[in-house]
Amino acid sequence: MDAATPKKKSITKKRLRTEIGWREWAAFPDLGVERINAKIDTGAKSSAIHAFKVREIDIDGEPHVEFFLHPRRRRKKPEIYCRAPVVDKRVIRSSNGQEEERYVIETRLRMGERLFKIELTLTNRDAMGFRLLIGRDALRRRFIIDPGASYMLGDRPGA
Repeated sequence: MDAATPKKKSITKKRLRTEIGWREWAAFPDLGVERINAKIDTGAKSSAIHAFKVREIDIDGEPHVEFFLHPRRRRKKPEIYCRAPVVDKRVIRSSNGQEEERYVIETRLRMGERLFKIELTLTNRDAMGFRLLIGRDALRRRFIIDPGASYMLGDRPGA
């Protein structure tokens, strides 16, 4: 191949990526969350969801967490009960520099027609504008972000 010939492989891969805006609707079918407003945050490495009443339990010798979610911003209802195996516990540094040890779970995320597994940290995001933050690890090689657009995937996950 001539040195002046462009590589077509990277162009083809980029075309397969879905374009999304800085906020999108998402769902977590394994957790019973049909719709949650997500902030797309390329400045964050990991993804985080608002969880409360988080409690570690043991199921057949394996660590799990029980927790509750409020999928709607500025609302206390509905309150969704969830349970998932613990993948890890990590110290996460927030944008204001504070460190917090968080449980990490793995679950399927639906955005538009795409359904894929992501790691999700559990934290209190009550004071934040979005109950779900989707970070770089979940976005990498799947999406191209248009920071000036919103809800490019439609008004419902899988729409």
